[in-house]
Amino acid sequence: MGQNVRRRLRPLIALALAPVLAGCFASGGGTDAAGDAQDGSRLRVALAFPPAENLSPYGADSTILSRLGVTEGLTALDANGTAAPALAAFWQQENDRTWLFTLREATFQDGSAVTPAAVATALTHATQAKPVPAALSGVTLTAKAEGSTGVRITTEDPDPVLPLRLTSPALAVFSGKAYGTQDKVDPVGTATGPFELTKVMGATAATLDRYDDYWGGRAQATGIDVKFVPDGTARASALRTDQVDLAEAIPVAQAATLDKATREVTATTRTTSLLLNTEKGAFKDAALRAAARRAVDTSAFANGVYEGYADAGAGIYGPAVTWAAGKRTEPVGRAEPGKPEGTRITLATYDNRPELPEAAQVLKQQLEKAGFEVTLEVREYSRLESDALDGRFDAFVLARNTLVDTGDPVSVLASDYTCDGGYNIAQLCDKDVDRAVAKAEGTADTAERQDAAMAAEARILGTDAVVPLVHQRIITGVAASVRGALLDPYERTLVGVGTRR
Repeated sequence: MGQNVRRRLRPLIALALAPVLAGCFASGGGTDAAGDAQDGSRLRVALAFPPAENLSPYGADSTILSRLGVTEGLTALDANGTAAPALAAFWQQENDRTWLFTLREATFQDGSAVTPAAVATALTHATQAKPVPAALSGVTLTAKAEGSTGVRITTEDPDPVLPLRLTSPALAVFSGKAYGTQDKVDPVGTATGPFELTKVMGATAATLDRYDDYWGGRAQATGIDVKFVPDGTARASALRTDQVDLAEAIPVAQAATLDKATREVTATTRTTSLLLNTEKGAFKDAALRAAARRAVDTSAFANGVYEGYADAGAGIYGPAVTWAAGKRTEPVGRAEPGKPEGTRITLATYDNRPELPEAAQVLKQQLEKAGFEVTLEVREYSRLESDALDGRFDAFVLARNTLVDTGDPVSVLASDYTCDGGYNIAQLCDKDVDRAVAKAEGTADTAERQDAAMAAEARILGTDAVVPLVHQRIITGVAASVRGALLDPYERTLVGVGTRR
């Protein structure tokens, strides 16, 4: 029945809304079914980003939890970018605003059952989070239990991609014990995935044990020992010296130091961009934003900084979103470039992705050549995010996976570039942009939704609030002994039931 549901949904949300991917997520020899192999060793993993928000599922930390196999939502994003069953075994659309999700039999890691009431409570907490999770930007929904297995979700306005939206790591389901206060969610021992978070050592390390009662079968690794290692050179060295089994985000400058067999390159939907603060400071002036955009030479990033592991920036969506290039139109409403004449600006970025400081240094040189006076500020991401979201920098270099939040390309536009967006680092509030994004959000037909998304992209690019620099390919270090690492273009997964060494 679930397969029939997904076939009915595909005309709305499937192939054209996501990149066409070569192969599947599994690497390093594929994934065996759980239980087909004897228990393996614990996995040692080096992650680039320490928790920035105490592992709250509602922000950037949500992908830490999903990549480690801790959390799940009602649905999951499959290799084709389609909404697939997760905690919901199947679903049906009752009308343009209402969907009924039927739960599978599952338990939380604290032993309690995954019930409709528990799921409704979890989703209600997500809708009340401040700031709102990016996946819910511009969306108002209510979730209510229906009988012993059903969860009915109603949206204020029609939402044709709701099952895809619910794949977001930020909409993971936790047991009631997780919600101590309105603003805090404790993921330790309260999620539903194959690995249970048992201990968090601040921003340095975490310990996970296998959850033996996972509905999808027992994981082959007995647990995971995680180190948060912001320094990319250190991550590469840890893999090279057999201190870790998996190391994410290997710097391109370090790729050659690893054996070819341990380098996995994944085309992603990640775009690195220059974001300009449109609310205050120098770049409140559209003419100065246009001057900054004109100063940028994107080829210097793709061929220089990223050493060929990227494509020059073409738009908010890159070539991994295969339909975008053929539908892209010229930016709408761009201002004429002004003269910087020594205008002082602060440019910020973070060093968890090691190419970003170098990219920012190149940008500094390009902007100074155009007449700006640039102060560069580089910090670790968790020490930078709140200031960036508060608009305390004139310019910001961000690497953003455009499909990570929901798998729907419209969602990133709503969260990053609308007046009420929860991840609006550019502080953009433009009525024409909001109208264009709202039109895209309300469009159900696949081809028409794509067209509307690209029309909204043209409006956003026309403000010069964002200057796309490159579209990235990510290098993951995978030890030769590891099988079943989950490397996907959305960067939501890394370790799963079949990952082992």
